Amino acid sequence: MGYLHEGHVSLMHEARRRVGPDGVVVVSIYVNPTQFAPTEDLGRYPRDWAGDQRRCRDAGVEVIYAPTDAAMYPGKADGRYSTYVVEERLGQGMEGASRPTHFRGVTTVVAKLFNAVLPDVAVFGAKDWQQAAVVRRMTRDLDFPVRIVVAPTRREPDGLAMSSRNVYLAPEERAQATVLFRSIQRARRRVRTAPGPVTAGALKSEVAAWVAGEPLARLDYVEFFDADTLETRDPVTPGTHMALAVRFGGTRLIDNGRL
Repeated sequence: MGYLHEGHVSLMHEARRRVGPDGVVVVSIYVNPTQFAPTEDLGRYPRDWAGDQRRCRDAGVEVIYAPTDAAMYPGKADGRYSTYVVEERLGQGMEGASRPTHFRGVTTVVAKLFNAVLPDVAVFGAKDWQQAAVVRRMTRDLDFPVRIVVAPTRREPDGLAMSSRNVYLAPEERAQATVLFRSIQRARRRVRTAPGPVTAGALKSEVAAWVAGEPLARLDYVEFFDADTLETRDPVTPGTHMALAVRFGGTRLIDNGRL
């Protein structure tokens, strides 16, 4: 969605690695309105068109595809756009529960981008783990001839996952935002050193307490699940995936990791 950072640039490099020097790397930049709820930050989502072009150019990208709302959703302004793509299973929990219309917007726009660009390979970031799983399922179920690659999350030196929304954080919020990654690390140690089974309920309570230890942080959710199917895991064992969302004022951050 633009306001590109080094995490996005790492996806460009992964795309180049996949297609080779003779391939074409396309970066789509589009702040997609259909994945925002009316109460969310569509209007103030950070934008930096000049900086985005510079980062793409420096990364050796051949094409930037930056459509307008009118091009992506023709007729929507006067009610003549009415077709959406919906994945009905993997998108129900976590982000789907907190943001009920979010994944309908994601799958619709990604399907449209695939149809416009016709890529052989599409690279997504692991920070949005559930999103990548939903897109992979949509791609399989609807027979899109594209291979989905999920590249590792890029982090700041203190562990905070890179995100365009990090710019919203005040200095004190930014310092406390590392609690997301620290919670993943603590949960990983807890599961791997436990003398017996660790129930999901008990570990959720521990994570809630860790997050509550930061006065500006408010836990939205934490879940433990199978990395491929997104089915919940209880008890939580090594190899289980963990995802959480935490709010700092009006800013909502997500992170995930394998325990």
